[in-house]
Amino acid sequence: MVAVALFVSTNVRAQVQSLDPGKMTALGAIDQRFQSYNIEMVEVTGGRFWKPYTSQANSPAQAGPKAAAPIAGFGSDLFEYRAPIDLSNSRLRELAAALGPAYVRVSGSWANSVYFQDSDEAAPASPPSGFGSVLTRKEWKGVIDFARATDAELVTSFAISPGTRNAAGEWTPEQAGKVLAYTKSAGGRIADAEFMNEPNLPSFGGAPKGYDAAAYARDLAIFKPFLKQNSPDTLLIGPGSTAETPDRPPRAIPGFLTTDALLTATGPAFDVFDYHLYAAVSQRCARLGSGQQTTAADALSAEWLSRSEKIAAFYAGLRDKYEPGKPIWLTETADAACGGNPWASTFLDTFRYLVQHGRLAQMGVKVIMHNTLSASDYGLLDEKTFEPRPNYWAALLWRKLMGSTVLDPHLSARENVYAYAHCLQGHPGGVALLLVNADQQRAYEVNLLSDAERYTLTAKHLEDKTVLLNGKPLALRNDDALPQLAGERLHAGKVVLAPKSITFLAQADANNNACR
Repeated sequence: MVAVALFVSTNVRAQVQSLDPGKMTALGAIDQRFQSYNIEMVEVTGGRFWKPYTSQANSPAQAGPKAAAPIAGFGSDLFEYRAPIDLSNSRLRELAAALGPAYVRVSGSWANSVYFQDSDEAAPASPPSGFGSVLTRKEWKGVIDFARATDAELVTSFAISPGTRNAAGEWTPEQAGKVLAYTKSAGGRIADAEFMNEPNLPSFGGAPKGYDAAAYARDLAIFKPFLKQNSPDTLLIGPGSTAETPDRPPRAIPGFLTTDALLTATGPAFDVFDYHLYAAVSQRCARLGSGQQTTAADALSAEWLSRSEKIAAFYAGLRDKYEPGKPIWLTETADAACGGNPWASTFLDTFRYLVQHGRLAQMGVKVIMHNTLSASDYGLLDEKTFEPRPNYWAALLWRKLMGSTVLDPHLSARENVYAYAHCLQGHPGGVALLLVNADQQRAYEVNLLSDAERYTLTAKHLEDKTVLLNGKPLALRNDDALPQLAGERLHAGKVVLAPKSITFLAQADANNNACR
């Protein structure tokens, strides 16, 4: 039996709190694909997406013939053109496969106005009227093949822009039907589908002018039976709202619709209730106001690290009101909307990444899809080289250690120290602990009463892009293979959790009955 005790390492020792992994009780279970990711539709088609802060490109207008227009209300200086992503890249596939099994969600604001060219002919120079970009068969086949190669189930949404509508303005399933039919013919499967991306922000997503909750309800009433008839195994997820917080009114966004309004109009409609979570907007979107932003100085604060929990509770309340009993998924999230902040690609954001995953798993969220796998500053991978960033290494350790059964660590709250426990992946009876010390000054101590494997992530500087595992830099090998994530064998006794550190403890011999 393994027990650990946690206390503040100060001149006056705090009362020791014992953590006994063998006696930790189960809180619930997450999906085996809990830790998942997004690839934006604009990456697949090519087009203008959020411009990285370090980019030297100065020609956002160089968009290419198929590029989607920038999101309404934002200047083109915030965006940069990308050619279609090479989803056959061996490094990209190997790194994505290491996170599997997962969901890969191919959606985003650009998906709302994408035209699917259901032929093998070259894409037109410009998208048809009423659409913003063109998705070719070849590009979508690349998505299908990528999902198959990386043990990823495919999640997507469909076009809803004026080009999908008849003369009366009604949404028609012609385009969606072509996507579903081609996916099946190419040997793929859409596991889960949203009708549209972020219906509560219609003015940003290419919806017809004046689109409101009643229009969404009318569209959904057409889409839902269409989906069940044409792809009966596909779960309908929704509404996929964003930008709402429990402690302040919705952001000042033209045409903003509340989730309350959407779900009042639709009534119970979904197999899975989902939402999007950005606790702030990035520096790119400073025009939305300083009250919507955060700073690097606050990235380890208890207030910042608790925002995901508060927003999750807000949406859980809406789920309970309108879709009681339905699973809840977080299908798009990162440190900040609009491509992420400059520190999203550094170790500083890894604290948020893991605290968010640990806490929302405790709260019953079944799936979290990080935005993005490799685009802009919040990507898990560098978009040009596919080199892993700190959040990728954290995700890899989560995949290696944290199983699907969520346990209660029975730890009283301590300022800026966070504890999470799951059954240990691949070890019946074993327990994995995740201990996050976000305090920048104080160390904490763990007292191990028996042996364990330790995996501690640190960085020389918080805003470094190189992360250390047990003091050694993590990097791909010369042959592009992932390094072995080896733990450090610890014997029973005291272990110090340094300030600004993240520690996983793997205890295969915990003998926890909930983990058998």
